[in-house]
Amino acid sequence: MVSVDALTVEFGGTTLFKDISFVINPKDRIALMGKNGAGKSTLLKILAGVRTPTRGSVSVPRDCTVCYLPQHMMTDDGRTVFDEASLAFAHLKEMEAEIDAMNNELATRTDYESDSYMALIEKVALAGEKFYAIDMTHFEEDVEKALLGLGFRRSDFNRPTSDFSGGWRMRIELAKLLLRKPDVLLLDEPTNHLDIESIGWLEDFIINSPMAVVVISHDRRFIDNITTRTIEVTLGRIYDYKARYSHYLELRKERRQQQQKQYDDQQKQIAEAREFIERFKGTYSKTYQVQSKVKWLEKLEIVEVDEEDTSALRLRFPPCPRSGSYPVTAEGVGKSYDGHTVFAGASFIISRGEKVAFAGRNGEGKSTMVKAIMREIDHDGTLTLGHNVRIGYFAQNSASLLDENLTVFQTIDDIAVGDARLKIRDLLGAFMFGGEESQKKVKVLSGGERVRLCLIKLLLEPINLLILDEPTNHLDLKTKDILKQALRDYDGTLIVVSHDRDFLDGLVTKVYEFGGGKVREHLCGINEFLEKKKAEQSSPADR
Repeated sequence: MVSVDALTVEFGGTTLFKDISFVINPKDRIALMGKNGAGKSTLLKILAGVRTPTRGSVSVPRDCTVCYLPQHMMTDDGRTVFDEASLAFAHLKEMEAEIDAMNNELATRTDYESDSYMALIEKVALAGEKFYAIDMTHFEEDVEKALLGLGFRRSDFNRPTSDFSGGWRMRIELAKLLLRKPDVLLLDEPTNHLDIESIGWLEDFIINSPMAVVVISHDRRFIDNITTRTIEVTLGRIYDYKARYSHYLELRKERRQQQQKQYDDQQKQIAEAREFIERFKGTYSKTYQVQSKVKWLEKLEIVEVDEEDTSALRLRFPPCPRSGSYPVTAEGVGKSYDGHTVFAGASFIISRGEKVAFAGRNGEGKSTMVKAIMREIDHDGTLTLGHNVRIGYFAQNSASLLDENLTVFQTIDDIAVGDARLKIRDLLGAFMFGGEESQKKVKVLSGGERVRLCLIKLLLEPINLLILDEPTNHLDLKTKDILKQALRDYDGTLIVVSHDRDFLDGLVTKVYEFGGGKVREHLCGINEFLEKKKAEQSSPADR
């Protein structure tokens, strides 16, 4: 369907990838993998036609629709949410006009036996088949389903898009792309702005859709659930696996082991050849064999072993000062804004050492409750912090609040006190900011690097109540695994707000569900909670 042929991208004297070729077939669901900087987003932009390669080509059939969702996009401010999403169907009017024009041409032409006339008939038939396959009579219902599935309320439909944050506008754009029912959908980190329920809805939509999908994501559960093929970008080339992500990891490990064995065997042969040449280079009877081995060495292509990213975060939270038995106690806590009740009557107790998740759709009050615990906002009811509770807080916008004009070192040096000042360079090295990296200005850091810098700040003084609000956005899979293990080993109390199911699985043992103005306690892990929710939604009583 879409053919990539001998694609090469070079910039600043660096080759990002060279002579890569592959085909996107109908119904393919492809995960585009590779370490940060390997060129995944660049490749997606080239597939979308928004960036031009240095050499090579991307061939897309004329009747093939390709839609692209970048990481950052803003919708116009002049429309309501519903009207903006309905623009997904604007192209159908153009299709209808084109079909009418072709039919009019057929009616006036008389060269019935010509090749061009037959080609026009075929073109009209294909366009008509595509056009009439889309049921325009139910388009409003389709728009409603997409918006509700992505987390909007019906009361949001007639609000202007300007009322919404960048994350919610991204959802509107995603709804438009899904409603267009493209042949190929390109998604760059689509789950960053979605809650758990919306991610589940998107998974089901993609799985049940006939479109081909190419996705970049650091959400392990999401890509494992939706993809059936993995293309890895590494060392300027690609490896194409007909396997979902988890199986690809096993195959990649096997491939690297085979490469290493081939490399070791080849190096042994090279050493033996050189030893032979050195030993017999002056021996007349061995002249032919020596020359033969010299030519063999000159023509030999050295086996390459795929690079292995050995850089890794070294994260361990320091031992916690002991807090009271119940770090957080809520009694009848509620919060309203401008007459709208976010939640009311919330009562719960979080015990020392517990690891709990705040879950629910965006806008239901998870971050609001965190702010109430932090005493950043007023609220109804009583929120009591236990004896000797010391809070460490990572907010959703922590990374964006860093002073962009400071270096990494200055950022930490400005707030470190006491013995911590003696360990700054060690701490920076443990977080992959060693050497020259520590002199980088914050403004040039990637999203993941900024998150790592914020995590360092949490380690500068002992804390026993750690509150993390969406800590995994912008973190790669390996760093997320390291953070998760550090949090499992952490001996304090943890409250985490996250939409990443794989990150929460095996980390939290209790879930507080925010929704419908209430906070419900579930004494289970995230998977059991989600299964329970799914059963509730599918039961006849809830329909």
